[in-house]
Amino acid sequence: MTTEQRPRPPRTLAEELRSRGDEELTALLRARADLLSPLPGDVSQLATRAGTRASVVRALERLDVFTLQVAEALAVAPQPCPYDTLAALLPGGERELPDALARLRGRALLWGAEHEPRLVRTAQEVLAPTAARPGGTGLGPTVAEACAGISPRRVQELLTGAGLPATGDPVSAVTALTGLFADEERFARLLAAAPPGAREALDRLAWGPPYGEVSARPGPQLRWLLDRGLLLPTQPGTVVLPREVALRLRGGRAHRELRPRPPEVTARATYTPGVADAAGAGAAQGTLGVIEELLTGWAAEPPPVLRTGGVGVRELKRTAVALDVPEPQAAFWAELAYAAGLVAGDGEVDERYAPTPAYDAWAAEPGERRWARLAGVWLTGTRVPGLVGDRDGKGRTLTALGPGLDRGPAAELRRRVLELLAALPEGTAPEPEAVRDRIGWELPRRMTPEARDALCAAVLAEADLLGVTGRGALTSYGRALLAAAPADGGLPADSAPMGSVPPGSASAGLAPSADSVPLYSAPAGTAPAADREAGAARLLAPLLPEELDHFLLQADLTAVAPGPLSREPAQAMALIADIESKGGATVYRFTPGSVRRALDAGWTPDALHGFLAEHSRTPVPQPLTYLVDDVARRHGRLRVGVAAGYLRCEDEALLTQVLADRRAEQLRLRRIAPTVVISGAPPEILLARLRELGLAPAAESAEGAVVTLAATRHRTPPRTAPEPVPDGPPAADDRLLAAAVRAIRAGDRTEERTDEAATAAGARTAARPVPPPPAGALPRTPAAETLATLQAAALSGDLVRIGYVGADGVAAQHILAPVRVEGGFVTAFDHTAEEVRTYPLHRITGTVELPAD
Repeated sequence: MTTEQRPRPPRTLAEELRSRGDEELTALLRARADLLSPLPGDVSQLATRAGTRASVVRALERLDVFTLQVAEALAVAPQPCPYDTLAALLPGGERELPDALARLRGRALLWGAEHEPRLVRTAQEVLAPTAARPGGTGLGPTVAEACAGISPRRVQELLTGAGLPATGDPVSAVTALTGLFADEERFARLLAAAPPGAREALDRLAWGPPYGEVSARPGPQLRWLLDRGLLLPTQPGTVVLPREVALRLRGGRAHRELRPRPPEVTARATYTPGVADAAGAGAAQGTLGVIEELLTGWAAEPPPVLRTGGVGVRELKRTAVALDVPEPQAAFWAELAYAAGLVAGDGEVDERYAPTPAYDAWAAEPGERRWARLAGVWLTGTRVPGLVGDRDGKGRTLTALGPGLDRGPAAELRRRVLELLAALPEGTAPEPEAVRDRIGWELPRRMTPEARDALCAAVLAEADLLGVTGRGALTSYGRALLAAAPADGGLPADSAPMGSVPPGSASAGLAPSADSVPLYSAPAGTAPAADREAGAARLLAPLLPEELDHFLLQADLTAVAPGPLSREPAQAMALIADIESKGGATVYRFTPGSVRRALDAGWTPDALHGFLAEHSRTPVPQPLTYLVDDVARRHGRLRVGVAAGYLRCEDEALLTQVLADRRAEQLRLRRIAPTVVISGAPPEILLARLRELGLAPAAESAEGAVVTLAATRHRTPPRTAPEPVPDGPPAADDRLLAAAVRAIRAGDRTEERTDEAATAAGARTAARPVPPPPAGALPRTPAAETLATLQAAALSGDLVRIGYVGADGVAAQHILAPVRVEGGFVTAFDHTAEEVRTYPLHRITGTVELPAD
């Protein structure tokens, strides 16, 4: 194609976007979801917003290393940059260069002719090297930029030193000096005459940073460089290597190391898929047990909420000891339960963390469903438990369940790590370093390298701990669960933990009408996450061991549960015995203290004997029967009540024994009757101290009845789980993007109504002619029929006519192409207003289906 035949290149980014097809605009809005908030009125507004600094920085953060290197090379190249010039800056990446340019163009970071692309001005400003930020290229300013602060006389002296004739003005002098450095032969002759040490000084600055320090009286080799403009002063004591000189020294390369291809994720080990699934299932079963144990303990002894929020260090240590896990793992389990909405603050004056009512509903579900819920929350969450113990920007310690643990990129990075595992053959465990390097190549600007590497390591460790992976390899049910994650790492509207998000609670800002709610943007192309969690649960269910309702009692006062106990026997055994070891089988030990704990909770000796006989597959050993009877015989002989505190006992000798015990002196006991002793200590202190003395007191009420200590379980009022905090708006689904593109096109047609070509283009984008709404009475249909009609139209893509009464009482009719119907709202492209709107269903009087023709 000759120059005359070549189509005229676009003169602005808006002009190029206007020439793109609907599919290309849809891809742009999908890749840069922030451009939808609020929806641009036309293509010109879209181009303006795509060029804002915040949006450009966000788009650059989502580029891989090579695409970013291409953008950095464009930032230091002339604009527009000939394709051959750009390819020369990136030797070794010629094969991948067209794809990288297509990615930049698709994200509206690049525009112009194919053979002479232009980088968006804002991207050029962000990526251009400066003194404070040399950037990825390590290049300095151009000769013209560096000479801006130099006097015209000194510029002429530089020409003379370089062997060039003087010029009449500084602009032509700078041009001549730049031409000298750009000419390979003349530049080589100039360097050949350099004194010893001059070339070494240039080489030290060639790959960046390009700035160096010189003394007030530089050596002869530096003076030679300064007199010829090979080094230019920027401020007293500082010099810079001009960009043209650095590129000539580098052989024309923009980067020292070009990385056009992603590093391969190598395998550490390979297992059969069944081995990985079995190992993951074991970890999944352990997850359920530790969460149950954590929340059971917090129901009995709720930890206090710190004044700044979160769980204190001492309470976290206590929890770690109770769970028999390291403190970082205890923080992870607590955060997981918190993210799932199973634990929250109770809101009291003396606020404490306790299980929520949602925990009881969760605990009643089958094990595979419980695990899928936890794993789904982990996959989409933005809280990073590994930060517990670190300090924030103000020097405050970050605590478990406290503020400051959300990191926007966490969900996206977590999902991407698992996607890399899913791309490997089944049963393959990757090298952690290879995963880290691959993530570093794909997301070089999303986080600092240290934070990104730490999060990658945490994702792999947490996935193995949770059972998403087994022995480092992604499990089959982990793959099924991974498909439920939205593309942006955010949380789908229909998968908010233990509570749904109404459409009006989050906004993508898509042109709401004056009396309609903002539009909520759902993830692109995703089915309800609950359905996919159910799919993962179905794959996991056959691998989990069957819950048992029995155990094996042994003569050494232990009981062995050969598998996981069902909930009721497990709760009872946790009360009447102490867990001695956990694993595939759980070993319980009966002690006087554990039996007394059951009696304090209201169990009778007969109930204990009956429970043990009913659930044991072996005969109840005689030592265990004796232990229960002996503890029960002594239990409650002493009664502790409120005076400040008092003891009451029918056995006067036992009271005399307590009074004579020196270990009870601190209780300040005083006998006021043969069977009554009072104390200055409150009842709870009396109970604890007397039990430490080996006695078995019981608390009693003011009426003299024995008080069971486990009469109530701590629960919070109903609570909504905390939502993830992504660092950007959620992605829109395909149908919503199509409606947004139609609205943008409609804005262009409105602006250029008199332009015949624009009118023809607008007609081509319409699926079919849309009749104007007729005058007359509003359509009126029952609410159920209205809902059904709108839902059917949303599925089929048909048009409907609705009657609508606004908040101001004004009635009108609208032609809608429904996109989504949920939560009491319909989101649709309104052909009457030519924009995307959201209408509450209760204000729609009725609907009429429009004929297909």
